[in-house]
Amino acid sequence: MDEKTAQRIGEVLKGLAHPLRLRIVDALQKGEMCVGDVASILGERQAVTSQHLNTMRDKGVLASRRDGSRVYYRIRNSSAVKLLHCFATTPRTKKRSREGLN
Repeated sequence: MDEKTAQRIGEVLKGLAHPLRLRIVDALQKGEMCVGDVASILGERQAVTSQHLNTMRDKGVLASRRDGSRVYYRIRNSSAVKLLHCFATTPRTKKRSREGLN
């Protein structure tokens, strides 16, 4: 893998590296939504949701468009959805004991 590809993948992973962001990507699989709708679906404050949406847009995960005073977001990088599904279907591993080598 070349350096440019590794950098691009790293930026996408940084953009997804938060539980709320993963939930946002999951919600946006249904289609484009404005910030308020995403916040309402997830039960989060609009300001917090907006910050996470902007982070993912900046990292290339999402795209946005403005319609008047509303900003609508959609998934730009479909690989992010594939990654989400990959990890969601991976069997959970047993936690290792701090004291032993279980």
